[in-house]
Amino acid sequence: MIGRDPGFILPNHPTMEIPVFEIRPMRPDDYVTVLDLMKQTPGVSVREADSRESVNRYLERNPGLSFVAWSGDILVGSIMSGHDGRRGYLQHLVVHPAHRRNGIANSLVGSCLDALEELGIKKSHVDVFKTNGPAAAYWISQGWKLRTDIDRYSFIRGGDENA
Repeated sequence: MIGRDPGFILPNHPTMEIPVFEIRPMRPDDYVTVLDLMKQTPGVSVREADSRESVNRYLERNPGLSFVAWSGDILVGSIMSGHDGRRGYLQHLVVHPAHRRNGIANSLVGSCLDALEELGIKKSHVDVFKTNGPAAAYWISQGWKLRTDIDRYSFIRGGDENA
């Protein structure tokens, strides 16, 4: 899928639009570039579960559900998603700060939701750190609802908090 914000015009260039970006499914060979982008993005946590082996296993288990956005040879965004057979789960939505507000995040999220819907999954969830105000504001602005009726509990085998 090719995308761009059709209403965005560069200042002092009335006919010059922002570069087009391409959305495609994430592949194992995107790992290093995606990880670098995640590490450079405030509010995104990189843990042991984000190892190459874990990400490859996730992509294999959830084929065609995670996406990357490229503008030429520059990775400008990524998102991972999967499902449990009933609900979809979106994780690690990242857009390079210099490329924000150009429709990339919406295109990435839309790609995930479309792919999940093709599998019959119509309800999805996303976890956001309470300290990540910009992420919370984004999801709310897109119509996602903050759940106040449930609490999420986690258990880590072995006690490694970075699992």
